Amino acid sequence: MKVRSDSFDANARIPAAFAYGVPDAVHHVRAGANRNPHLAWDEVPAGTRSFAVVCCDPDVPRTGSDVNIEGRTVPEELPRNDFYHLVLFDIPADVRQIAAGSLQSTPGKPGPATPHNARYGLNDFSSAKMDHYGYDGPCPPWNDQRIHHYVFTVSALDVEQLPLQRAVTGEQLRQAMSGHVLGQADLVGTYTLNSALSSN
Repeated sequence: MKVRSDSFDANARIPAAFAYGVPDAVHHVRAGANRNPHLAWDEVPAGTRSFAVVCCDPDVPRTGSDVNIEGRTVPEELPRNDFYHLVLFDIPADVRQIAAGSLQSTPGKPGPATPHNARYGLNDFSSAKMDHYGYDGPCPPWNDQRIHHYVFTVSALDVEQLPLQRAVTGEQLRQAMSGHVLGQADLVGTYTLNSALSSN
């Protein structure tokens, strides 16, 4: 399989239009347009009955004691965790792309129907107080010394629907897909809110 985007090039910076947080000269960060980027895939394996798409940032600090604190930095070598920005599954087998801006963020409610009658899971902006479905884009700590990588993974599955409830997490989706993946492809984009790294 291959996956590409009309919104950004592989291993290049994701444009601010597709970010949850964008740089601000006074407050370091402010709300962005938060649109999902375009994605398209091809060279699909025979027997594919559905697709799943996730976006995961593996560079999120494991501890937050220094995150977004004036006068401090988040060291590049700090241990990191996965953070899911999009969990989408049961995409019909005849679909080959997702339009930019079509996966609305829906904090606090399951939200609008997904394109192509697919199903959203929870992204990791969710908390005990509020669930987040759909796409929420990059918003790394503005004082992080590491440039974050956003891995968009499209998986071709041998089942039409996965036996999952709506409030499924990214890790739960990956567990449910185990043994059903016929093919998989990644597209990686980068993003930072650290002005000292923004030229990289």
